[in-house]
Amino acid sequence: MTVDEKFMRQALTQARKAYKLEEAPIGCVIVYEGKVIARGYNRRNTEKSTIAHAEITAIKKASKIVGDWRLEGCSMYVTLEPCQMCAGAIVQSRLDRVVIGAMNKKAGCAGSVINLLDMKEFNHQVEITKGVLEEECSSLMSEFFKELRGKKKDIE
Repeated sequence: MTVDEKFMRQALTQARKAYKLEEAPIGCVIVYEGKVIARGYNRRNTEKSTIAHAEITAIKKASKIVGDWRLEGCSMYVTLEPCQMCAGAIVQSRLDRVVIGAMNKKAGCAGSVINLLDMKEFNHQVEITKGVLEEECSSLMSEFFKELRGKKKDIE
């Protein structure tokens, strides 16, 4: 198992927490000097908040741990390609690297729809690694939405 796979597995553990809450199963961990310093998972419905994404939660926690809004020297592992809000927060927080499990063709902003993480017009660019444990990350999302569609049919 590679280091990237090790940390992505931890992000998948966070995603499963979201799944148990009937939230879209997206999980995230932030790593500094080889150690996880922050975790997050999707809680939009639970918190009734647009910004309760896994990445935002993890960035807030990591900033408290390092004592700064700048997360230089940190890497983020996230099970699904970040949206525009999260990609913006990643750039603003100066994360060095983002490791992505599954890409999001409909709303991803690390290369699928647009790549906000590597725009030369911004004062910071983020190194991107894609496809780490892609099948597991993608399968978890597919399983969740298949189950959700089944529940909706049962109601109708």
